[in-house]
Amino acid sequence: MSEGIKEESGLSEAAAQSRASVLRSRAESYIALSRHDAAIADLTEAITLVPDNARAWRLRGESHRVIERYDAALEDFDEALKLEPDSAYALGSRGQTYAALDRLDDAMADFEHALTLSPGSLWILEAKADALVGLDRIDEALAEHAKIIALDEDLAYSWVARGDLYQRINLYAEAIDDYTKALEADPEYVRALSRRGEAYRMTDRYDEALADLNRALELDPENDRAYGSRGAVLSEMGDDEAALKDLNRAIELDAGYIWAYRVRGEILQELDRHEEAVADFSQALHLEFGD
Repeated sequence: MSEGIKEESGLSEAAAQSRASVLRSRAESYIALSRHDAAIADLTEAITLVPDNARAWRLRGESHRVIERYDAALEDFDEALKLEPDSAYALGSRGQTYAALDRLDDAMADFEHALTLSPGSLWILEAKADALVGLDRIDEALAEHAKIIALDEDLAYSWVARGDLYQRINLYAEAIDDYTKALEADPEYVRALSRRGEAYRMTDRYDEALADLNRALELDPENDRAYGSRGAVLSEMGDDEAALKDLNRAIELDAGYIWAYRVRGEILQELDRHEEAVADFSQALHLEFGD
């Protein structure tokens, strides 16, 4: 520790090291509690006391990233990596920051480096798969998801993540299989139920879709996406009034839910309620394109 820092803190070097250590540890608990401003305050003091500790820079970078202070996060991860160039954690987190800024090539470089250091890191593999999707490299993203699942078949989230990707490219049977695997691991996984319900809807399996979406809403009565999908299913089954009720609730829960406005507009159009349909289509256009 420099003489200037000693004088500013009024602590001996040993005391400064000890205080900084406790601050770093407390910050980790603050991060676990999502109290990121408190974590940043502790880590800033720790860095002032002991500026050559890579962990402090890395942890502060992570808090900045989570609360979307991306420029500050990049600065912190850069400092952490100067001190500890082969930190898979710092590389992975900096990659996530680059991805959030749509700097996907930079993100991929960090993820690739991190995975040479920690090839079994599930969260880095997942982040890399997401970046590959952003780059429209779908086959490679699916390959990353296969690696994740091979490493741990009991992680329901991993099955859902791949199922979502299959659904995105209209491979509904594959998506349904993956959501089913997720539900075998966690029978009350609301997203898996909701997304499988939507996949069943897209394959005209309406009774199964309705069962999944009903269960999802039993578990999470404020799930706007499940209401939206159930509204679309009910419309396909001929119950437009129940469908409108669900879509109204979906939009109450998320006023920016573009798809729900579009589906509700189509139902209103079929019912010859054209003024209301025009209002919904106009709102969908406004939300998506700024019209």
